[in-house]
Amino acid sequence: MNKYEGLFIVKPDLSEDERKKVFDQIADSITKNNGKVNSANIWSEKRKLTFPIKKFQDGLYYVVDFNMPPEGITKINYAYKLSESVIRFLIINKNA
Repeated sequence: MNKYEGLFIVKPDLSEDERKKVFDQIADSITKNNGKVNSANIWSEKRKLTFPIKKFQDGLYYVVDFNMPPEGITKINYAYKLSESVIRFLIINKNA
């Protein structure tokens, strides 16, 4: 298993319940793909973006450290490209 760090920028206009649901879905998608979440934090509550993303000026930053087989990353990338709540994300391999 490789170590990864994921940064997810979530829509700022979500309610507290919707936000929690999105964060839980991110962790669930990792565990469903044979991964293990090591830590998960809200990095920044509401942060101004450098440039608009999908017409949003602000975003909520969520950082996740996790272990996962490489084949699971493809599935997660596909799922969050289609997500309406996550406006941008980046997953990096910490082993490289």
